[in-house]
Amino acid sequence: MSHMILPNLPALLGAVTEVRLAVFGDFCLDAYWRVDAEPPPTSLETGLPVRCVRSQRYTLGGAGNVAANLIDLGVRRVSVVGVVGQDLFGETLRRLLVERGADVAGLLEAGDDWQTPVYIKPYVDGAETHRLDFGMFNVLDDETEHALRDALDAAARQADVVIINQQLTNGVCPPGFITELNHLIATYPQTTFIVDSRDHADRFTNAVLKLNAKEANRIAGESEPGDRISASRACACARALSRRTGRPVFLTRGVEGIVVADQEQTHCVPGIQVIEQTDPVGAGDTATASLGASLGAGCDPLAAATLANIAASVTVRKLQTTGTATPAEICAAGEAPDYVYLPELAADPRRARYLDGTEIEHVENLPAPLSIQHVIFDHDGTLSALREGWEQIMQPMMVRAVLGPRFDAADPGLYEKVTEAVQDFIDKTTGIQTLVQMQGLVELVRRFGCVPEEQVLDDHGYKQIYNEALLRMVKGRIVKLQRGELDPTDFQLKNADKLLGALHERGIKLYLASGTDEQDVIAEAEAMGYAHLFEGRIFGAVGDVNVEAKKLVLERIIREHNLGGHELATFGDGPVEMRETRKRGGVCVGVASDEVRRFGLNPAKRSRLIRAGAMLIVPDYSQLESVLRVLELD
Repeated sequence: MSHMILPNLPALLGAVTEVRLAVFGDFCLDAYWRVDAEPPPTSLETGLPVRCVRSQRYTLGGAGNVAANLIDLGVRRVSVVGVVGQDLFGETLRRLLVERGADVAGLLEAGDDWQTPVYIKPYVDGAETHRLDFGMFNVLDDETEHALRDALDAAARQADVVIINQQLTNGVCPPGFITELNHLIATYPQTTFIVDSRDHADRFTNAVLKLNAKEANRIAGESEPGDRISASRACACARALSRRTGRPVFLTRGVEGIVVADQEQTHCVPGIQVIEQTDPVGAGDTATASLGASLGAGCDPLAAATLANIAASVTVRKLQTTGTATPAEICAAGEAPDYVYLPELAADPRRARYLDGTEIEHVENLPAPLSIQHVIFDHDGTLSALREGWEQIMQPMMVRAVLGPRFDAADPGLYEKVTEAVQDFIDKTTGIQTLVQMQGLVELVRRFGCVPEEQVLDDHGYKQIYNEALLRMVKGRIVKLQRGELDPTDFQLKNADKLLGALHERGIKLYLASGTDEQDVIAEAEAMGYAHLFEGRIFGAVGDVNVEAKKLVLERIIREHNLGGHELATFGDGPVEMRETRKRGGVCVGVASDEVRRFGLNPAKRSRLIRAGAMLIVPDYSQLESVLRVLELD
């Protein structure tokens, strides 16, 4: 996959500091108004309810956010060319650009009939309500159009890269003006022009295009059923557009990454998994700015797309703001990204391919030649079902914690939003330390704002509430094991003990790594009767969020035994162990287990595991000999 070729991010980001850029387009403001959630007072004059705004905040949007991203990337110079109105919003927009250090000589002031474009976003209980938009009916007059042309010509003369950012139908880039822009592009053949146009990408010539996959599909003149554009279709569209323009084309695919084509060369840069809540507003601007800066620094298109992808993954983590990505943030995010693998296969079980005569799904080829000496197992859901039902304990506990004193009185809409947010968070974080999940819960509680700040617990406080409820269930099951009322196999995945025994007999070193507290993992493995097979190599959470057991075990055994990826395998039912093993080149066996029946496939787990990098998918170990054979351990 293309993402395996990562650019040297520090060197690349160092090179962009010498690049000079101009940004032309629709300069906008994004306004965030936090509206009081309490029952509104009534206006004495009109008798109508009054919505009270507790706070207001303004950030650069549209072409303004592209400029802000370039400045935060550290480029040498950013010149802006656009139009603002003679209004308070125009003054605010200009001030924000000046404060960041942009050259605003080309930011023109239009007449009284031109409104500065503003997106006003009222938020109630952390959720955006109906937006108010200004500047949607502007008309560019001839005098302003000529002045813009002259200002852009002056800026392009001194720039290595010019970014054209068209956001608005009625903005500074109407269809009739694009002829002038194409003439300007032809005037400066040594300058790289990048066009990010929401409505008119097909009208530009001799420019690098950055657009979304749906728009590219429309321009290419072919349709694909449904809203989703497949990777193969996106690649075909990108190639066609690149042949037409003779320049690179970048197609953004949201959470599925970026497709880049340079005529016949096409690459898919996969999306990056983000566990936290995301806000996509501004991510496209970050990608555009990153492409401009990196191409201006001499990067090839694939390296530029990889940088843009990483930078956008930083911005989407920034909530209720357009957001930018700094070099330090990009380097941190790009050190070991959690890429999303094969999303189309993950979403469509009809595409599954199985090894002959088995229920083992062959997702991707294994490292070769195999010589597996060490095998890591996750515990809950991979070997043991002692904790089956933990989601049914964590989910209501988190919902109650988020709603706090409003739990009983919350309206159905708020209750549904909280429940969906909690469920999505649990799905993304399955397999990581409970304490880290509780850190995420603290963020959820603060985001929805239903709990007074002085009543918000810390991660340890919420973990204690969850653990007390969970351990009551687990300890009850262990007591039944100790009494002989139940047998360990009643809580094991089919043939789990036989797989462990077979591997141990072959001299394979076994490791147990879990996000559960270490003392609990050891006690539960002993109760299940297979702790001795791990010979003391059982690891769990130690109360420190910086110590991730699965990551620590992987790094330790690879370092101590000087292993190659073909010598290590990991079995797990959670995304964390798949991702960490995949980063280190090991064999990733996803266990898509049904923890209630303890055999058979869980389709939701299959999807999560493939996206996390699983190379094989097994529902259980009932086909033990086939599992050993595919790992070349028979």
